[in-house]
Amino acid sequence: MKRILITGSNSYTGRALTEYLSAWPDKYETRTISLRGEGWKSESFSRFDAVIHTAGIAHDSTKSADKELYYRVNSELAFETAKKAMNDGVDQFVFMSSSIVYGKSAPIGREKVITRDTPLNPESFYGDSKVKAEGMVAPLDDGGKFRVCILRCPMIYGRNCRGNYPVLSKLARRLPVFPKVHNARSMLYVKNFAEFVRLMVSNNERGVFWPQNGEYSCTSGMVRMIAELHGRKILLLPGCELPLKLLANFSGLVNKAFGSLAYDMSLSSYRENYRLYDLVGSIRETEGVI
Repeated sequence: MKRILITGSNSYTGRALTEYLSAWPDKYETRTISLRGEGWKSESFSRFDAVIHTAGIAHDSTKSADKELYYRVNSELAFETAKKAMNDGVDQFVFMSSSIVYGKSAPIGREKVITRDTPLNPESFYGDSKVKAEGMVAPLDDGGKFRVCILRCPMIYGRNCRGNYPVLSKLARRLPVFPKVHNARSMLYVKNFAEFVRLMVSNNERGVFWPQNGEYSCTSGMVRMIAELHGRKILLLPGCELPLKLLANFSGLVNKAFGSLAYDMSLSSYRENYRLYDLVGSIRETEGVI
Protein backbone atom coordinates (compact mmCIF):
# COMPACT_ATOMS: atom_id res chain seq x y z
CA MET A 1 0.00 0.00 0.00
CA LYS A 2 1.38 3.39 -1.04
CA ARG A 3 0.12 6.31 1.02
CA ILE A 4 0.11 9.48 -1.07
CA LEU A 5 -0.43 13.10 -0.04
CA ILE A 6 -1.46 15.44 -2.88
CA THR A 7 -1.04 19.17 -2.32
CA GLY A 8 -3.48 21.60 -3.91
CA SER A 9 -7.10 20.88 -3.06
CA ASN A 10 -8.30 22.95 -6.07
CA SER A 11 -5.72 21.62 -8.52
CA TYR A 12 -7.12 20.09 -11.72
CA THR A 13 -4.29 17.58 -11.94
CA GLY A 14 -4.52 16.82 -8.22
CA ARG A 15 -8.23 16.05 -8.40
CA ALA A 16 -7.75 13.96 -11.56
CA LEU A 17 -4.95 12.00 -9.92
CA THR A 18 -7.03 11.30 -6.82
CA GLU A 19 -9.90 10.01 -8.94
CA TYR A 20 -7.58 7.90 -11.10
CA LEU A 21 -5.83 6.21 -8.17
CA SER A 22 -9.16 5.39 -6.52
CA ALA A 23 -9.39 2.47 -8.99
CA TRP A 24 -6.76 0.66 -6.85
CA PRO A 25 -8.02 1.02 -3.25
CA ASP A 26 -5.86 -1.91 -2.15
CA LYS A 27 -2.68 -0.34 -3.58
CA TYR A 28 -3.01 3.41 -3.08
CA GLU A 29 -4.40 5.58 -0.32
CA THR A 30 -4.63 9.26 -1.21
CA ARG A 31 -5.31 12.40 0.73
CA THR A 32 -5.48 15.97 -0.57
CA ILE A 33 -4.31 18.93 1.48
CA SER A 34 -4.63 22.68 0.94
CA LEU A 35 -1.50 24.76 1.45
CA ARG A 36 -3.39 28.00 1.93
CA GLY A 37 -2.63 29.69 5.22
CA GLU A 38 -0.34 28.22 7.86
CA GLY A 39 -2.43 25.32 9.17
CA TRP A 40 -0.80 22.65 6.98
CA LYS A 41 2.59 23.29 8.58
CA SER A 42 1.43 21.81 11.89
CA GLU A 43 0.28 18.57 10.27
CA SER A 44 2.63 15.60 10.14
CA PHE A 45 3.48 14.06 6.75
CA SER A 46 5.17 11.09 8.41
CA ARG A 47 2.52 8.51 7.51
CA PHE A 48 2.88 9.16 3.79
CA ASP A 49 5.24 7.43 1.36
CA ALA A 50 5.04 10.18 -1.26
CA VAL A 51 4.03 13.83 -1.51
CA ILE A 52 2.87 14.97 -4.94
CA HIS A 53 3.05 18.74 -5.17
CA THR A 54 0.44 20.05 -7.62
CA ALA A 55 -0.26 23.32 -5.77
CA GLY A 56 0.78 26.47 -7.58
CA ILE A 57 -0.14 29.23 -10.01
CA ALA A 58 -0.45 27.68 -13.45
CA HIS A 59 -1.40 30.57 -15.74
CA ASP A 60 1.15 32.82 -17.41
CA SER A 61 1.56 36.51 -16.66
CA THR A 62 3.93 39.38 -17.38
CA LYS A 63 2.30 41.84 -14.96
CA SER A 64 4.91 43.16 -12.54
CA ALA A 65 2.30 43.11 -9.75
CA ASP A 66 2.15 39.31 -10.03
CA LYS A 67 5.90 38.74 -9.77
CA GLU A 68 6.17 38.39 -5.99
CA LEU A 69 3.15 36.07 -5.86
CA TYR A 70 4.63 33.70 -8.47
CA TYR A 71 7.88 33.27 -6.59
CA ARG A 72 6.18 32.98 -3.21
CA VAL A 73 3.72 30.32 -4.36
CA ASN A 74 5.55 28.44 -7.12
CA SER A 75 9.07 28.57 -5.68
CA GLU A 76 9.15 29.19 -1.94
CA LEU A 77 6.02 27.18 -1.11
CA ALA A 78 7.29 24.23 -3.15
CA PHE A 79 10.58 24.31 -1.25
CA GLU A 80 8.85 24.57 2.14
CA THR A 81 6.64 21.60 1.28
CA ALA A 82 9.55 19.48 0.05
CA LYS A 83 11.63 20.35 3.12
CA LYS A 84 8.78 19.39 5.42
CA ALA A 85 8.29 16.10 3.53
CA MET A 86 12.00 15.33 3.96
CA ASN A 87 12.05 16.26 7.65
CA ASP A 88 8.91 14.22 8.34
CA GLY A 89 10.45 11.09 6.83
CA VAL A 90 8.54 10.90 3.53
CA ASP A 91 10.36 8.76 0.94
CA GLN A 92 9.55 10.72 -2.23
CA PHE A 93 8.61 14.24 -3.32
CA VAL A 94 7.10 14.60 -6.82
CA PHE A 95 7.22 18.16 -8.13
CA MET A 96 5.01 19.36 -10.97
CA SER A 97 7.17 21.57 -13.15
CA SER A 98 6.36 22.57 -16.73
CA SER A 99 7.70 22.78 -20.28
CA ILE A 100 7.49 26.55 -19.73
CA VAL A 101 10.98 26.32 -18.18
CA TYR A 102 12.27 26.16 -21.78
CA GLY A 103 10.57 29.39 -22.78
CA LYS A 104 7.70 30.17 -25.08
CA SER A 105 6.63 28.56 -28.33
CA ALA A 106 8.69 29.12 -31.45
CA PRO A 107 7.32 31.74 -33.88
CA ILE A 108 4.96 30.47 -36.57
CA GLY A 109 6.83 28.56 -39.26
CA ARG A 110 9.77 27.59 -37.04
CA GLU A 111 10.44 24.40 -35.12
CA LYS A 112 11.27 24.11 -31.44
CA VAL A 113 12.23 20.59 -30.45
CA ILE A 114 13.53 20.18 -26.91
CA THR A 115 16.18 17.57 -26.18
CA ARG A 116 18.03 16.56 -23.03
CA ASP A 117 20.69 19.16 -23.86
CA THR A 118 18.31 22.10 -24.40
CA PRO A 119 19.11 24.80 -21.82
CA LEU A 120 16.44 26.21 -19.55
CA ASN A 121 15.32 29.60 -20.87
CA PRO A 122 12.26 30.92 -19.01
CA GLU A 123 10.66 34.04 -20.48
CA SER A 124 8.01 34.79 -17.86
CA PHE A 125 7.52 34.93 -14.09
CA TYR A 126 5.71 31.62 -14.30
CA GLY A 127 8.55 29.89 -16.12
CA ASP A 128 11.27 31.43 -13.98
CA SER A 129 9.42 30.58 -10.76
CA LYS A 130 9.34 26.93 -11.86
CA VAL A 131 13.06 27.00 -12.67
CA LYS A 132 13.78 28.51 -9.24
CA ALA A 133 11.61 25.86 -7.59
CA GLU A 134 13.44 23.04 -9.37
CA GLY A 135 16.74 24.51 -8.23
CA MET A 136 15.51 24.62 -4.64
CA VAL A 137 13.92 21.17 -4.33
CA ALA A 138 16.36 19.09 -6.42
CA PRO A 139 19.29 19.44 -3.95
CA LEU A 140 17.10 17.97 -1.19
CA ASP A 141 17.48 14.57 -2.88
CA ASP A 142 20.15 12.96 -0.72
CA GLY A 143 20.92 10.10 -3.09
CA GLY A 144 19.46 7.69 -0.58
CA LYS A 145 16.16 7.63 1.25
CA PHE A 146 14.67 10.99 0.19
CA ARG A 147 13.98 11.04 -3.53
CA VAL A 148 12.97 14.09 -5.59
CA CYS A 149 11.13 13.48 -8.86
CA ILE A 150 10.58 16.46 -11.19
CA LEU A 151 7.99 16.29 -13.99
CA ARG A 152 8.37 18.87 -16.77
CA CYS A 153 4.90 18.36 -18.22
CA PRO A 154 3.65 20.00 -21.42
CA MET A 155 0.06 21.25 -21.60
CA ILE A 156 -2.24 18.86 -19.74
CA TYR A 157 -5.80 18.56 -21.02
CA GLY A 158 -8.86 16.48 -20.34
CA ARG A 159 -12.52 16.61 -19.40
CA ASN A 160 -13.38 19.89 -17.62
CA CYS A 161 -9.82 21.21 -17.92
CA ARG A 162 -8.98 24.89 -17.97
CA GLY A 163 -6.61 26.90 -20.15
CA ASN A 164 -6.14 26.81 -23.92
CA TYR A 165 -7.91 23.56 -24.75
CA PRO A 166 -11.47 24.71 -23.86
CA VAL A 167 -10.95 27.79 -26.04
CA LEU A 168 -9.97 25.65 -29.05
CA SER A 169 -12.87 23.30 -28.38
CA LYS A 170 -15.34 26.18 -28.35
CA LEU A 171 -13.94 27.53 -31.61
CA ALA A 172 -14.12 24.10 -33.22
CA ARG A 173 -17.80 23.77 -32.30
CA ARG A 174 -18.76 27.24 -33.54
CA LEU A 175 -16.55 28.47 -36.39
CA PRO A 176 -17.16 27.50 -40.03
CA VAL A 177 -13.49 28.14 -40.94
CA PHE A 178 -10.13 28.04 -39.15
CA PRO A 179 -6.54 28.85 -40.22
CA LYS A 180 -4.54 25.95 -41.63
CA VAL A 181 -1.07 26.16 -40.08
CA HIS A 182 1.40 23.32 -39.58
CA ASN A 183 2.90 23.19 -36.11
CA ALA A 184 3.96 20.52 -33.63
CA ARG A 185 3.13 20.66 -29.94
CA SER A 186 3.71 18.23 -27.11
CA MET A 187 0.59 17.66 -25.02
CA LEU A 188 -0.33 15.25 -22.25
CA TYR A 189 -3.78 13.77 -21.73
CA VAL A 190 -4.69 13.90 -18.05
CA LYS A 191 -5.18 10.12 -17.75
CA ASN A 192 -1.82 9.49 -19.40
CA PHE A 193 -0.40 11.96 -16.88
CA ALA A 194 -2.08 10.17 -13.98
CA GLU A 195 -0.73 6.80 -15.12
CA PHE A 196 2.75 8.28 -15.41
CA VAL A 197 2.59 9.65 -11.86
CA ARG A 198 1.31 6.28 -10.64
CA LEU A 199 4.38 4.63 -12.14
CA MET A 200 6.70 7.28 -10.67
CA VAL A 201 5.34 6.56 -7.20
CA SER A 202 5.12 2.79 -7.59
CA ASN A 203 8.73 2.63 -8.83
CA ASN A 204 9.94 5.25 -6.34
CA GLU A 205 11.65 7.22 -9.12
CA ARG A 206 14.01 10.17 -8.75
CA GLY A 207 15.33 12.67 -11.27
CA VAL A 208 13.81 14.75 -14.09
CA PHE A 209 11.18 13.36 -16.47
CA TRP A 210 9.45 14.71 -19.60
CA PRO A 211 6.13 12.84 -20.10
CA GLN A 212 4.02 13.51 -23.21
CA ASN A 213 1.50 11.80 -25.46
CA GLY A 214 2.81 9.38 -28.07
CA GLU A 215 1.90 11.82 -30.87
CA TYR A 216 2.48 15.51 -31.44
CA SER A 217 -0.56 17.73 -31.80
CA CYS A 218 -1.19 20.21 -34.59
CA THR A 219 -3.52 23.06 -33.62
CA SER A 220 -5.39 23.12 -36.94
CA GLY A 221 -5.69 19.34 -37.08
CA MET A 222 -6.94 19.16 -33.52
CA VAL A 223 -9.61 21.79 -34.15
CA ARG A 224 -10.80 19.84 -37.21
CA MET A 225 -10.82 16.61 -35.17
CA ILE A 226 -12.95 18.17 -32.43
CA ALA A 227 -15.38 19.58 -35.00
CA GLU A 228 -15.75 16.20 -36.71
CA LEU A 229 -16.37 14.43 -33.39
CA HIS A 230 -19.33 16.79 -32.93
CA GLY A 231 -20.63 16.07 -36.42
CA ARG A 232 -19.48 19.40 -37.88
CA LYS A 233 -17.49 20.28 -40.96
CA ILE A 234 -14.89 23.01 -40.56
CA LEU A 235 -12.91 24.41 -43.46
CA LEU A 236 -9.18 24.84 -42.85
CA LEU A 237 -8.02 27.88 -44.79
CA PRO A 238 -4.51 27.70 -46.34
CA GLY A 239 -2.40 30.80 -46.84
CA CYS A 240 -2.92 32.14 -43.30
CA GLU A 241 0.68 31.83 -42.16
CA LEU A 242 1.87 35.27 -43.31
CA PRO A 243 -1.10 37.23 -41.89
CA LEU A 244 -0.72 35.37 -38.59
CA LYS A 245 3.01 36.15 -38.50
CA LEU A 246 2.17 39.84 -38.87
CA LEU A 247 -0.49 39.58 -36.18
CA ALA A 248 2.03 37.89 -33.87
CA ASN A 249 3.91 41.20 -33.69
CA PHE A 250 0.98 42.62 -31.75
CA SER A 251 -0.22 39.62 -29.74
CA GLY A 252 1.67 36.83 -28.03
CA LEU A 253 -1.46 34.67 -28.23
CA VAL A 254 -0.81 33.94 -31.90
CA ASN A 255 2.46 32.06 -31.40
CA LYS A 256 1.03 30.50 -28.27
CA ALA A 257 -1.73 28.97 -30.39
CA PHE A 258 0.06 28.30 -33.67
CA GLY A 259 3.74 28.11 -32.73
CA SER A 260 5.68 24.89 -32.14
CA LEU A 261 6.92 23.58 -28.81
CA ALA A 262 7.73 19.88 -28.71
CA TYR A 263 9.81 17.41 -26.74
CA ASP A 264 11.91 14.99 -28.73
CA MET A 265 9.97 11.72 -28.46
CA SER A 266 13.02 9.86 -27.16
CA LEU A 267 13.04 12.18 -24.15
CA SER A 268 9.66 10.89 -23.02
CA SER A 269 10.15 7.15 -23.25
CA TYR A 270 9.79 5.11 -20.06
CA ARG A 271 10.36 1.44 -19.28
CA GLU A 272 6.63 0.93 -18.68
CA ASN A 273 3.83 2.15 -20.92
CA TYR A 274 1.94 5.15 -19.57
CA ARG A 275 0.31 6.25 -22.82
CA LEU A 276 -3.00 4.52 -22.31
CA TYR A 277 -4.78 6.82 -24.78
CA ASP A 278 -3.75 7.94 -28.25
CA LEU A 279 -4.60 11.46 -29.43
CA VAL A 280 -7.93 10.57 -31.04
CA GLY A 281 -9.07 8.54 -28.04
CA SER A 282 -8.08 11.28 -25.61
CA ILE A 283 -9.90 14.00 -27.57
CA ARG A 284 -12.96 11.77 -27.81
CA GLU A 285 -13.04 11.30 -24.03
CA THR A 286 -12.32 14.97 -23.38
CA GLU A 287 -15.21 16.01 -25.61
CA GLY A 288 -17.50 13.40 -24.06
CA VAL A 289 -18.08 11.74 -27.44
CA ILE A 290 -17.88 7.99 -26.92
